[in-house]
Parts: sequence; structure tokens; C-alpha cells
Amino acid sequence: MLYEQRMNDETFMHRALLEAKKAYLKCEVPVGAVITLDGQVIARAHNRREELKDPTAHAEMLAIKEASAKLRSWRLVGATLYVTLEPCSMCAGALVLARVTRLVYGAPDPKSGAAGSVMNLVEHEALNHRLAVTSGILQEECSAILKQFFSELRDD
Repeated sequence: MLYEQRMNDETFMHRALLEAKKAYLKCEVPVGAVITLDGQVIARAHNRREELKDPTAHAEMLAIKEASAKLRSWRLVGATLYVTLEPCSMCAGALVLARVTRLVYGAPDPKSGAAGSVMNLVEHEALNHRLAVTSGILQEECSAILKQFFSELRDD
């Protein structure tokens, strides 16, 4: 069972990485997200802050909006969010409020990660909902695209 879960996690993280590559090609911070329910992708998104001129247009936020619209509910119970970078506090809070069941992320974010690195909103005991968290799925690939993006940005 653990092997099967790991393979599913890697499959969906590869899809999140495809979204991150879309962001990269738009000169956006390359973060991608995919939401699944019952083993099916119900939403996918990538960072679009620059494109939309919207500070909330993170991959996770856009994926949550898409999934909620598709399900016609703000409650995403049973859903899993796959994201290439550990969510920030805004996105982690939205995951809790949306009642997402599980979070799977690739690279940790030591500067603003809110799923264990800097703080842990998604498992905070004072909140009325907590997510199961799996970290480090395809971490090297998820980190590599971010490092490449910021390296190129510094070279410009």
C-alpha cells in the first residue's frame, strides 16, 4: 500500500511540475498545483501573480477556486492538493478553510513555508480542521526548477 501511494503521489506531482513549467515559461515563480479527488484530477493551476497583477494568484489558491467551482462547494473534503513548493501561510490557511483532506508537497520553503518549515498551520491543534501532510515528493525536481528560475532572474 505504501509503495502504491508513493507511486500515485509521484504521478500527480509530475502533473504539478508540468504546471510549474507553465509558470516558468510566463516568467512567474514556477510553482504548480493539482487537486485530486477519488484518484482523478479535478483542478490544476500555476502561479499567475504577475500575469493577473494579483498577490493572491498563487497556484494553490487558483486550484482551490477551480476545484470548488467544479464541485459547486467550498468544502473539498476527501481532496488531495499536490504542490511543488510548501504552501505559504495564505495558501495553508485556505487549505484548512476549504477542508482539504491531504497536502502533498515537493520542496520545503524555509523562508515562508506554513506546513512545517516556518510554521505549521495545516496541522495546528487550535484550528477546527487539520490536513494529513506528505513532504519531499520529487523534491529534487521541484527544487531544481525554482533554483534555475531564481538563478536566471539574478543573471538578468
